[in-house]
This record gives sequence, structure tokens and C-alpha cells, in this order.
Amino acid sequence: MQEAQGVNTPSLHHPRLPDARRLDAATATFRMLSDPTRLHVLWLLTQEPADVTTLVERTGASRTSVSQHLAKLRFSGLVSTQKVSRRVVYSIADGHLARLVLEGLNHADHTVTGEPSHG
Repeated sequence: MQEAQGVNTPSLHHPRLPDARRLDAATATFRMLSDPTRLHVLWLLTQEPADVTTLVERTGASRTSVSQHLAKLRFSGLVSTQKVSRRVVYSIADGHLARLVLEGLNHADHTVTGEPSHG
């Protein structure tokens, strides 16, 4: 976050050089995105927050598998949780991650369909 007149405001652009810490953090994020089920779960969470049951229904994966992936995503800070009544609702961590997931899948769409890439 950038400090502007004493107020923290989120930034979409971070013009810092990719030092070892940033490269390691980015690599860890990409590693978490490298599993198809985790990527599917994150894509679903870009659409709206969801509980485990909803994510199981929409991914077609087993409850055990989805729960294990959510635990990894939560541990790595890529998703957050909120207790709603007796349900735990998961949300994607931030807009940067949401854009990364969506752009990755847009890139994949071009690869699969053969549609020419654009700027």
C-alpha cells in the first residue's frame, strides 16, 4: 500500500525491482496456482465468495480434495475466511491475485482456441 497524505491507499502498480524476496514470494504464489483444482477454486472465488459445499459442487472434486486445497491456499495467504452462521465462507485474498488468475485463464483460452494474442 502507498501512503498518501497520511492515508493508506491500495496501489495497482508497484514499481520496485524484483529482488530475491519478491521473486521468492511470486514463485510461491505461482506454485500454488500450478494445481488445476486450486486454480479452479481460485477462479470460482474471483466470481464470488463461497463455502466448501459450493466449491465441491462447482469443481466436481471430492470434499476432501477441496478442503485440502483450501487449507493450502489459506496457509499461503491466498484466500481468507469468514464465519457466516455455521458455514465458513472463502474469499480470494486480493485484487492482484484475482487479476493474475483471470489473466492466466485468459492466456490459456488463447492457447486452447488459437485466437491471436493481443497487447
